Amino acid sequence: MINNEDFAKRLQEVIDFYGESASSFAEKIGVQRSSISHILSGRNKPSLDFVLKILSTYQEVELYWLLNGKGSFPVSNALTKDVLKKMEVPLELQTKLNLDTNDEKQIERIVIFYSDGTFKNFQN
Repeated sequence: MINNEDFAKRLQEVIDFYGESASSFAEKIGVQRSSISHILSGRNKPSLDFVLKILSTYQEVELYWLLNGKGSFPVSNALTKDVLKKMEVPLELQTKLNLDTNDEKQIERIVIFYSDGTFKNFQN
């Protein structure tokens, strides 16, 4: 079950992230301004249609994060961190890597070559 107050905070985070006002956000996703206001105030719960409009308009918003707060926002940063974690890349190395990702590319493998001729392979 969705917690209205928590959902409203995440919705506000999305609106702020994109630098939108509630009115411009409502216009972009194709809903009434009052719908945004009522959800942000906790008066109404979001409908499935409302959530789907957000997801189709803003690609960086992840469904699981929006509904229950698990995961990360924006999703492009979450994908990089999740992939590196899944590949068991040490945290120290993760912070040194400056990876630019987009929706079309996925990290498949990272190979680290050491000065003594050895290497370590991290594969997804």
